[in-house]
Amino acid sequence: MLQTLTIQNFALIESLHVNFTSGLSTITGETGAGKSLLLGALGLIIGKRVDTSVIKNAEKKCVVEAYFNVSDYELTAFFEEEDLDYEEETCIRREILPSGKSRAFVNDTPVTLKVLQSLGEQLIDIHSQHQTLEVTQPEFQFYILDALAKTTKELASFTRGLKQLKLAKKELKALQENELRFKEEYNYNSHLLTELLEAAIKVEEQSELEELLEKLSNTEEIQERLAFAVGSITAESHGAFDQLTEAKNSMQKIASYSLAYDELFKRLESVCIELDDLRSSMEQQAELVDADPQKLGSVNDRLQLLYNLQKKHSVGTNEELLNVQKVLQEKVSVTENMHEAIEKAQLAVSDVERKLNSLADKIHTKRTKVLKGLTNKLEDILAQLGMQNATFKPVLERIDTFNSFGGNSFELLFSANKGGQFGTLKKVASGGELSRIMLAVKMLLSQYIKLPTIIFDEIDTGVSGEVAQKMANLLYDMSASQQVFSITHLPQIAAKGSIQYKVFKEDIDNVTYTQLKQLNELDRIAEIAEMIGGKQLTEAAQAHAKSLLAIQ
Repeated sequence: MLQTLTIQNFALIESLHVNFTSGLSTITGETGAGKSLLLGALGLIIGKRVDTSVIKNAEKKCVVEAYFNVSDYELTAFFEEEDLDYEEETCIRREILPSGKSRAFVNDTPVTLKVLQSLGEQLIDIHSQHQTLEVTQPEFQFYILDALAKTTKELASFTRGLKQLKLAKKELKALQENELRFKEEYNYNSHLLTELLEAAIKVEEQSELEELLEKLSNTEEIQERLAFAVGSITAESHGAFDQLTEAKNSMQKIASYSLAYDELFKRLESVCIELDDLRSSMEQQAELVDADPQKLGSVNDRLQLLYNLQKKHSVGTNEELLNVQKVLQEKVSVTENMHEAIEKAQLAVSDVERKLNSLADKIHTKRTKVLKGLTNKLEDILAQLGMQNATFKPVLERIDTFNSFGGNSFELLFSANKGGQFGTLKKVASGGELSRIMLAVKMLLSQYIKLPTIIFDEIDTGVSGEVAQKMANLLYDMSASQQVFSITHLPQIAAKGSIQYKVFKEDIDNVTYTQLKQLNELDRIAEIAEMIGGKQLTEAAQAHAKSLLAIQ
């Protein structure tokens, strides 16, 4: 419920603060007095876009602030989701700076315009001639139907199911596209993989083969060099081993004279031992070297195979070849297992579709049960508003495709006259008829769901006499379950309000200001009498005003 509204530096309003109550409040005033300014200010509160021309004093910021009692709106989850402090008495403030920049706050926490709009639509419903067209839209007609059918739970599940179906179909489509693409590559990839697997590649193999190739390609030279080295060590009289042995024997004779000489002797002895071991190793290597043309050819062939594979796959090592082999194995495996994955994805799609069909059947059944009651109640309310011959023909069908409306199509066809042709509201209902139909809808909805504060902006256009009185009664009845404001030019509706406010212009120091004041009993008599008979307040007009206000 809207409790207070404060406006500063907004258009013709310099400063305004007003308190509101529950029930039906009516707002009156001459055309052009500024009633639209109140709607504009409230529009800022619910997230409407800013026009910098609304700033009265261009050197100061414009501020619109409203307090709402939100205890009945079940908004705790919304506040938690948006990381806002929940207060039963919630403050929304909108500021427009002279630069044109706009800022919004909920309980003093800055919020984006999107968050403000999401909250605002749950608090205030500003109903103007433009909003009347909503009743012609499928979304709103389903909203009416579902309010009576109480399908909230099923529709929430259906919406979640639609998201799951979309994801499941997306996954299936991706698998099918991949299957087509992989099938085209499969034969080639399979051939490449077989080639690599048959090669039985090992990481260190290349370096070992290249070393072996060097040996087999140079056996004669290796044998000659090893023989020369061994001969240099073992040749008599001038061989390295004999000369070292003589040096060692010479040092042995003086080793006992000094620790230093003994150390030199031992080192020579160690060298002789190492040299003899070296000679033995070289002789063993010489024995191992053997010209083998067949093995040489085999090594050459193996290396050439590896080089060709590396060139084919644009790599330089066996390790990289094995990585290519791994990638090919994955691609071939994916292709070979793709059919199974597609079958699994198809089953997932079918399972979600089955659940959606079950939900759609439940939703359709619940909606079907309330169709007659919906049309009867709307027709009863419209009869009270002077449309005794208005009839509705609901057309609800279960469709095969899944849509956001729960697998249904729905049209609320209308005829204003007896024996008239039924047609869509958009085509056959006049502006005045649409206004009364929307009022009937709002009245009906207020009996089933908790609606936000509703503001009717001259919904009574084109209405008078007894119908105006019945419309006033409907607005009053509606206000029993929600806060209702009606901006009106009809005395019947103005008098029906529990509270009445007047919008008027006032000139102060040659500057025009828009003001809003709550009327007392005498003010209300005068205002309503003026609405009945004009500026000249006659006794008859005042008496009529008192009768409308039920004042003795």
